[in-house]
Amino acid sequence: MHPTTPYQRNAHEDLAALLDAVTEYAEERIRMEPPLDRPRTQEDLDATLGRTITPGGVGGAEAMRLFADELAPACLSTDHPRFLSFIPCAPADAAVMFDLVVGASSIYAGSWLEGSGAVWAENQALRWVADLVGMPEQAGGVFVPGGTIGNLSALVAARATARHRAPEGVRPWRVAATGGAHSSIASACEVMDAELVGVPADDLGRLTGPALRAVLEAQGPETFFAVVATAGTTNFGIVDDLASVAAVCRELGVWFHVDGAYGGAGLAAPSVRDLFAGVEHCDSFIVDPHKWLFAPFDCCALLYREPALARAAHTQRAGYLDVLTEAPDWNPTDYSVGLTRRARGLPFWFSLVVNGTDAYSAAVERTLEVARFAEAEIGRRPHLELVRERDLSVVVFRRLGWTPAQYQAWSDAMLADELAFVVPTSHEGETLARFAIVNPATTEDDIRTILDTMDEDPAGLNAR
Repeated sequence: MHPTTPYQRNAHEDLAALLDAVTEYAEERIRMEPPLDRPRTQEDLDATLGRTITPGGVGGAEAMRLFADELAPACLSTDHPRFLSFIPCAPADAAVMFDLVVGASSIYAGSWLEGSGAVWAENQALRWVADLVGMPEQAGGVFVPGGTIGNLSALVAARATARHRAPEGVRPWRVAATGGAHSSIASACEVMDAELVGVPADDLGRLTGPALRAVLEAQGPETFFAVVATAGTTNFGIVDDLASVAAVCRELGVWFHVDGAYGGAGLAAPSVRDLFAGVEHCDSFIVDPHKWLFAPFDCCALLYREPALARAAHTQRAGYLDVLTEAPDWNPTDYSVGLTRRARGLPFWFSLVVNGTDAYSAAVERTLEVARFAEAEIGRRPHLELVRERDLSVVVFRRLGWTPAQYQAWSDAMLADELAFVVPTSHEGETLARFAIVNPATTEDDIRTILDTMDEDPAGLNAR
């Protein structure tokens, strides 16, 4: 009999105690009103914790204590109702709990052969999203880590398709988008050695068909392999004029990609569905359920009108993969950058099954209701001013008379007090305040409480 290693012994001898500690912590975290918490410095953590990874290990109980008592409080809770910066993540309880199951199940969800049950379920969730978009029955795709990989994967498929269809001697190398497109579009173009061509936005900050046509015709539509429209920009929540953009793309034969990483969830809300007219014509589409569809990190739904085009662009080939690539099965890794993948769409699927899609629509509508309140509340306060009427649930405003330093002091003081996390943003050289409201637990009282702090001198907030 071979002797067991310390790793094997540790894996099982302390299992009961460790299981109790982990499940107790997880249950408490799911049930509690989340604390906002605050960041700690590198020096502080070094001094408090020292070297946690040691030759002999410290055991499960002590490792859990280190995380629960020291590390977790040094991480902001993105599901806190007053975490209104960037785009928060407020996963449903069912999704969070099922994420534990996914982690414990050791499922490889890159191929149908190894994870058919998981892939089938993920495809059900993708179908719901595709139906919201209005994509045809044959549409399909994959869950990827986030919008950056989703956008990159869609553009890789677009370029491969354009090159395959281009006349001999023509290799399309350009992408068109406005300056409001997500930073990941520029990043994807850098990775692909493609040229990102800017299209002037209209007075509402939108990409429009006429402006797009002028740019494509001036530089040659045959040199472009994709146009990227945004369904809810990150900074302002602006939805581009999708219908007019789609018409130009169809006429000139350019791939139409819609980045709905944040705002695509608005498709589930009848009150704003009309803003997305034309999205049904897209060739590819992304939305991050971990943003506004109540899934845990990391989860981006990537969909293609014609999945075969994406498969031709992304399938990796090697001798040991022949059993997969030569089969007719739906293998998720054939539709994006990357081979190894966890079943990141399963928590989203599970929550949809548990709660039903009506509950999702109601939750999105609730956040829009709070955003409307925030807009109105800003309008009634004489020292505040709305920068732009909102499209979705992002509200950007200014505090009249404040300098950039005062905005930062205000933000820092609220975080130090663990009152709220609202970082400043900027637009056209001006520092501004911004709310991103995607958490159904955020209330009108939360908004009112935060706005009340703008009545005060930012330097005096910590004295309260």
